[in-house]
Amino acid sequence: MKILINKKFILFIAVLFPFIYLSSSCHNNKGEGDNKDKKILTERIQYDVFIKSPEPDLEWWNQNIEGSKRETFVKTILDLAYTGKVKAYDYFNNLLSPDDVKKIGNEVDSVSMDDPSNTNKKIDTVLRKKLDIQQITKVRFLEEWYLDEKNYAFEKKVVGMMLMMPNYDDSLKLRGYQPICWIYFDSRYPAILK
Repeated sequence: MKILINKKFILFIAVLFPFIYLSSSCHNNKGEGDNKDKKILTERIQYDVFIKSPEPDLEWWNQNIEGSKRETFVKTILDLAYTGKVKAYDYFNNLLSPDDVKKIGNEVDSVSMDDPSNTNKKIDTVLRKKLDIQQITKVRFLEEWYLDEKNYAFEKKVVGMMLMMPNYDDSLKLRGYQPICWIYFDSRYPAILK
């Protein structure tokens, strides 16, 4: 059933694409009063998108952004949060400081281990884990969708996004995707969600 829904969605987008393209190219020449024909389809829709394909047999562009562009995109979003240029929130929409965001995926731990040269002696080893931006392979979008029935235009407005990376158990089985943080591009959020 999930595949069927995805095929319908892809067909929906494929059918609307010419109208979206024509509408967006014509939009630049129109005046301010042209928004009256837009009807909101939904105030909020949330979905996940792979930015690095989990399936190597797919075409390079399918569920994927080319490597250097993906890294630039991820670095840009993280830098906005690290510098405090945008406010970042945890999964539950609690405000995070820039230092809180910098700690995500960056951990320091110490472990006592047997000394290889003397099994009667323990040595402390410091383990440092650093966030690898290449592991950020998914984005969760929060959007508003509009439809201009008169001009056959479909428009999406991104109001928020969350970077995500895979989380594996000790046997390297995928448990799910770990959120980095939410970033909102609309001043109504996240208050409107609470």
